[in-house]
Amino acid sequence: MKKKIYRSALVIIPPIDFWPPIQAIRKSNDRQFFRWMPHVNLMYPFLTREEYLTIRSKLLDECKKIKSFEITLNQFKYFSHGHQNYTIWLNTDPPTPILNLQKKLLKIVPECDDLNRFKGGFKPHLSVGQVKGKKKLITLLLKLQESWQPLTFLVKSIYFIQRKPEKSSKFEISEEIPLLSLEKI
Repeated sequence: MKKKIYRSALVIIPPIDFWPPIQAIRKSNDRQFFRWMPHVNLMYPFLTREEYLTIRSKLLDECKKIKSFEITLNQFKYFSHGHQNYTIWLNTDPPTPILNLQKKLLKIVPECDDLNRFKGGFKPHLSVGQVKGKKKLITLLLKLQESWQPLTFLVKSIYFIQRKPEKSSKFEISEEIPLLSLEKI
């Protein structure tokens, strides 16, 4: 059994050109703004660096077979954590390419299925904040959706990210893992 830690993840990161509207929302609403870049988790927690290196070639080989795909961040939704605590997130449309990608990666690291254990299974999403209280949730969702311009981008890579053990450390990209380029098809 490979060792998983909460200081690493396998993620999709939108191109940096798409960050400004996402970060504007996150800066005001996301207590993890300084720790995480905008991202869609594929696997979290993930492997230590040493464990990652043992499966790296398998991940690279598998990703070379998976075609790049477009997703759109178009609608705000939420998860309820009980006691009127909510996480607000952007939907990834369509979710199917991300679900299929994650399913193929899980064949390489089946022990990293934590996101699939949630009620309803794995839901690809990009978190933008947390809120307490149903009324605040509804108000914020309406406000965000009203001014949101959907963002569509091509997912050409996934990323192995990690952070240092210090509590204040930020996640940083350790490695980019390219998907099959549409130009090569």
